[in-house]
Amino acid sequence: MTVDKLLRRWPAALGVLVAVGTVLGVEHGGQIAPVVAASGFVYLAAVAIGRPGAAWAAFGVTFVLVGLSLRAGFDAVLWICVAAAVLAVLGALRAGVRPVWSLPLQSAAMLVLGAAALLAVRADHLAAGVIVSVALFAHAAWDVWHHRTERVVTRSFAEFCGVLDVLVGVGLLVVTLTR
Repeated sequence: MTVDKLLRRWPAALGVLVAVGTVLGVEHGGQIAPVVAASGFVYLAAVAIGRPGAAWAAFGVTFVLVGLSLRAGFDAVLWICVAAAVLAVLGALRAGVRPVWSLPLQSAAMLVLGAAALLAVRADHLAAGVIVSVALFAHAAWDVWHHRTERVVTRSFAEFCGVLDVLVGVGLLVVTLTR
């Protein structure tokens, strides 16, 4: 494989790095629940703002919030869901959101992922691990569709997020089923 081909896979490599950092030290599936909320938030942010590249900035914000949640006990799920609701309203008020279906579709996805995250935070170890893993696997399929269609987010972000979702989902299942 040439250096050029390796450099084009930077989103996948970054996804692996972030996934390993996310799963290390996790003891309960509910700890990863903010990642589920964040996965919906970044897509909603890109649509509401009207720029596919905004997903990277939104990821940066959620990265900090998830980090605070994992290390300091901060309730990132609640704040991500509140920020998503504000973005959905602002996106709806913004004229010219195109295509017309994109904001409602991403809002619905955020609603489902946010509900799953809120449920996982309050569930026992086994249920939380399964809920979060299933939600991340479903979002990975969402990432693949967006990568193939080149809609809503940049291809690099969809690739990064797909790798992240699958690896965190698998890692969390291993943690959940072995403890």
